[in-house]
Amino acid sequence: MTLILVALLAMVTVGAVGFALVPSALGGSGRAAKRRKALQGNVRVNRLENDAARTRDQRRKSVQQALKQQSDALNAKKRVNLSQLLFQAGMTVSRATFIRNSVIFGAVAFVVLVVVQVPFYFAAIFAVAAAYLLPRMYVSRKRRIYQDRFLDELPNAVEAIVRGVKTGLPLNDSIRVVAKDAKEPVKSEFGRVLDQQAFGMSMTEAVQVLLDRVPLPEVNFFVVVISVQQQAGGNLSEALGNLARVLRNRKKMKQKVKALSSEAKASAGIIGSLPFVVATLVSLVSPSYLQPLFATSLGNIWLGVGVCMLAMGVFVMNRMVKFDY
Repeated sequence: MTLILVALLAMVTVGAVGFALVPSALGGSGRAAKRRKALQGNVRVNRLENDAARTRDQRRKSVQQALKQQSDALNAKKRVNLSQLLFQAGMTVSRATFIRNSVIFGAVAFVVLVVVQVPFYFAAIFAVAAAYLLPRMYVSRKRRIYQDRFLDELPNAVEAIVRGVKTGLPLNDSIRVVAKDAKEPVKSEFGRVLDQQAFGMSMTEAVQVLLDRVPLPEVNFFVVVISVQQQAGGNLSEALGNLARVLRNRKKMKQKVKALSSEAKASAGIIGSLPFVVATLVSLVSPSYLQPLFATSLGNIWLGVGVCMLAMGVFVMNRMVKFDY
């Protein structure tokens, strides 16, 4: 009896162990398979998420690096020499020709001042100042006008590129459309980009020509978008569409600031021109009243002091009405 009981207990123990270790035919293997598939799916999802996060990090680093490089390049272009100033003003005159014309202009100014009986040393000082400052002021003004005209047309050019990319045109063909149909100076500058590509440059290197010619933040934005898209990929039409909206908003902001500061600029212009207007009217009414300023040594000294103080006042007023956008 005892042997039979021991045998039954042994059989029950073996059956229990087998039932626990061997998957049952009632769906245990199916549940294990489902758990295995779920685990594999979670691992795959996690891997995809990690890959996406790694891709985003890489693109973010690429964008940050491109922005830093372009910002450094833009800051380096703020101080320009004479050759770069002529190039950015859209002028084809060479540096040597510009210097020669400036010297001729100074000599003519000196002769005119001597003819109107300005003292010799004052005539020499004014002629040198005129030969150095006035031509540079003229070139700087042309440079500013050139940049303003470029910024006025740049949003339209970017939107034209966006429309071309959305219709399936390559970036080069979209830029070629802008170089053909846009207004100057955007037309010639984008044509210059295509010429650089024809010489073997990549798109990233070719768009740098725009920043060399027009070193402005808006152009820097465009160069960064193109450079990042060429290096890291992405939706170019969406990025350029956002850029076009940013450019138009910046243009509106500039016009608003210009309108708000117009009164201050008018006041600065009136105050700066008032001494010359008063001196001219007094000379017409009483020609001998201001003669001691030009005929005596003490008058010459005070005239020089007055000119220096007036120049300082004009400089301060110019800085007060000049705003950074």
